[in-house]
Amino acid sequence: MSEVQVLKPLKTWSHLAARRRKPSEYEIVSANLHYNDRDANAPYELDPDLAMNQWCKKNTFGSPLKHDDWNAFRDPEEVVYRSYNMMQDGQENYVFGLFDQFNSREHDKSLDPRWAGTLARMYTPARYLFHTVQMASAYVGQMAPASTITNCNYFQMADSFRWLSHTAYRTKELSLAFADKGFAADERHYWETDTAWQGLRELMEKVLVTWDWAEAFVALNLVAKPAIDEAVLRKLGESARHNGDMLLGLLNDAQLIDAARHRRWATALVKMALEKPGNAEVIQGWIAKWEPLADQAIEAYCGALADVPGAAESAKQATREFRRSLGL
Repeated sequence: MSEVQVLKPLKTWSHLAARRRKPSEYEIVSANLHYNDRDANAPYELDPDLAMNQWCKKNTFGSPLKHDDWNAFRDPEEVVYRSYNMMQDGQENYVFGLFDQFNSREHDKSLDPRWAGTLARMYTPARYLFHTVQMASAYVGQMAPASTITNCNYFQMADSFRWLSHTAYRTKELSLAFADKGFAADERHYWETDTAWQGLRELMEKVLVTWDWAEAFVALNLVAKPAIDEAVLRKLGESARHNGDMLLGLLNDAQLIDAARHRRWATALVKMALEKPGNAEVIQGWIAKWEPLADQAIEAYCGALADVPGAAESAKQATREFRRSLGL
């Protein structure tokens, strides 16, 4: 009769036990949560030839960007759902405090009607742009090879939805103050036909049909979002201040706080990817592919901001400085 072996119970989850310390809240609720990485031939544990398995094998595990253990990635700020809500509740209180304070001062009545026309063309259509960022972030999160990468993308997705909501709120307010400017009516027309938006629209529509998870991440977080951050948030914010619209300037500043956090986790992911030989060349190749589209988008958008001299060159330089900081 064989001897029964009594296993000593673990004090924590097996994948966290090697650290020999009590795991943090972040590690418990964020690490190693994907179930579709247990069988490389059938990620969803169904027929390997099923379309969803083929898609995942090609666009997640078949990506040319490789790493021995993507689950080792950690968000440098260890954001979890609970802390995200606490942090962004404060951000939303600040933003809606801005809305309330400027509304009580009848801010919109003080705006030059010509600037209101600029807002109708250059600002309120951005809700379409922010929605593309939201959708692209959701896709990268869905296809990412590790749950800690997924979480960063999903929080980024939520931030993009918040930006969209702020823009929609201001669109309604501006429509009440300037009934003749087309607010809440003409945004789709501007988004689809105005030259200022066509570079950004082309860029984001192509990001949205980029299926390889890693190329989609590079295209979105290393190229497209920096272009949006620098042109639509920073340069439009500068233009707003020049035209007495401090509300938009402060609102864009608040959104840039989120954008800076997105860059920090993206930087950490690139740093981890560079541990694997060959990945630098893969990332550089994708940047070379996407950067011209982003430059064109910046030039088209910033070219319409006549009161911000050198806006396009400054914005492009800022995106390059960010990419240089990645150690590529």
